[in-house]
Amino acid sequence: MFAQRLLPVVVLEDVSWALPLTEALLKAGLDVVEITLRTDAALAGMRAIRGEFGDVKIGAGTVLDAEVVPQLRDLGVDFAVSPGLNAQVAAAARAAGMPLLPGVATATDIEAARAWGFDMLKFFPAEPLGGARMLKALIGPYRHLGMRFVPTGGIDLTTAPDYARLPEVAAVGGSWFVAPPLLRAGRWGEVTEKARAAVAAMLGDGAR
Repeated sequence: MFAQRLLPVVVLEDVSWALPLTEALLKAGLDVVEITLRTDAALAGMRAIRGEFGDVKIGAGTVLDAEVVPQLRDLGVDFAVSPGLNAQVAAAARAAGMPLLPGVATATDIEAARAWGFDMLKFFPAEPLGGARMLKALIGPYRHLGMRFVPTGGIDLTTAPDYARLPEVAAVGGSWFVAPPLLRAGRWGEVTEKARAAVAAMLGDGAR
């Protein structure tokens, strides 16, 4: 799912942004996007993307309520992401057959998620929790279990490679290259340029 090891995390304020944003990301080689459920435009934006770009992998972020999971499934969303481990959301995702990346911040969280059967987890909020150094320490006791992590929260172009150096990191979630000011201004070319630089940082020698 994360061939480029990068997950754009988007706050979509206007549904009209959905298609040009997706085009801009595709030009940078990114065929996956997370649309957070923080705005009224989110569901309509995901519907627009699915209707126009059938091969793009769509994630729904900030999934806080179990009731929305069937809607996401019907929209053709590929995976859901939550800031924490909510038992009701986890059960709904399992019932819908939808992959869920629950958020974790501590070893206790990781063990709770593992008990639910999850082996890919969102580390959130990554930078305030101590960054890649903290994630590396958390991974230690669980490395032999093959668990994977997607850190998000406060990461930028300078810190993303630190996470990419950890083999257990499946992808880094970031919004610096899809920040709302860029989208509001319709600076799609700049989105592509910043996304290309982000991909290069994740896959370059410095991140290996």
